[in-house]
Amino acid sequence: MKAPRRSIVRLAVTLVLACAAWFAQADQNAPSLDGLFERLTVAGSADEASRIEAEIWQAWYEPPGEEAGRYVLQIESAMRLRQLDQALSASDTLVERFPSFAEGWNRRATVRYLLDDLDGSVADIERTLALEPRHFGAISGLGLIFLKQDDLSGALEAFEAVLELSPASRSAREGAERVRARMNDRDI
Repeated sequence: MKAPRRSIVRLAVTLVLACAAWFAQADQNAPSLDGLFERLTVAGSADEASRIEAEIWQAWYEPPGEEAGRYVLQIESAMRLRQLDQALSASDTLVERFPSFAEGWNRRATVRYLLDDLDGSVADIERTLALEPRHFGAISGLGLIFLKQDDLSGALEAFEAVLELSPASRSAREGAERVRARMNDRDI
């Protein structure tokens, strides 16, 4: 089962590198996303990358309408209160009613991860990446799942895929370094 999951990372990287023109159609169609991703690939520091990533997250977080926004607020509130069953219920409704909202799938993936439903989380990450292949948050989440499953090569692949999108990403670099250290410890 590990190999098919790693193929998700490979698919995401392939899509990112091979289909740049198509990405303008992905997720919320924010016209700023392409330019932000271009800036992200050449960010000169982790701080600069972090600021650009925050702008990208802001675009991704924009719900496709008022009704979707209410579900997003419900999810955020329930997660803050650690009411994960309520967050999952609101997430289920959000993705059912707004299946083309990539961040809805990513939020449900996060809730499922917190509920230790790793297979469900991976399925939602797949949907997120199908809608927004550049979703570095979802790819990082996949890396965390692989770490939790002790699939170090899959985790490393995921963090390296994030670094393809955001070469100066502090969290992806630290994640990759942590994985490499664990791999080296096993080799001893």
